[in-house]
Amino acid sequence: MTNPARSAEGRVRFENVQRAVRLSARLSDIGFDDLDGLCAAFSELIGKPVGERFMVIPPFSTDCGLNITIGRNVFINQGCHFMDMGGIAIGDDVMIGPKVNLVSAGHPVSPSERRNGIVAKPIIIGNNVWIGAAATILPGVTIGDNAVIAAGAVVSRSVPADTLAAGVPARILKQL
Repeated sequence: MTNPARSAEGRVRFENVQRAVRLSARLSDIGFDDLDGLCAAFSELIGKPVGERFMVIPPFSTDCGLNITIGRNVFINQGCHFMDMGGIAIGDDVMIGPKVNLVSAGHPVSPSERRNGIVAKPIIIGNNVWIGAAATILPGVTIGDNAVIAAGAVVSRSVPADTLAAGVPARILKQL
């Protein structure tokens, strides 16, 4: 979907960014020793409860927060950034390494559309997935159950269940 950046929708997006920046900063202020406080602040950021046994290590940032869904037993390491305008759904038993970027929106490729548009596509992460340090997942990608994304990978296409993907761009290296 393409949306003009200077529309009423664009203004709402900007207000959501302001809200997300404020609430993301609050996560860092709480500190890692207050797990209940971190869960409560993250739940406020995403506008819904997190799953049981959720853990995030600040800092964490997002451009909206309200389009993120978190399953049970999810661990998000420090320095992650989730651009969730297109939606991000994270399953159960997921481990997300430090400095991971989940990017569910971008700009159109066409120069005539790029300046005033945003293209948003959801990212779906299955159950029991491990995403290694500094990996980047791009818009429209689905990562199947039990998959592993290697550190530093740039994932531009969906990854089947039970596979290991690595590289730039990421490709399937083996079945697990």
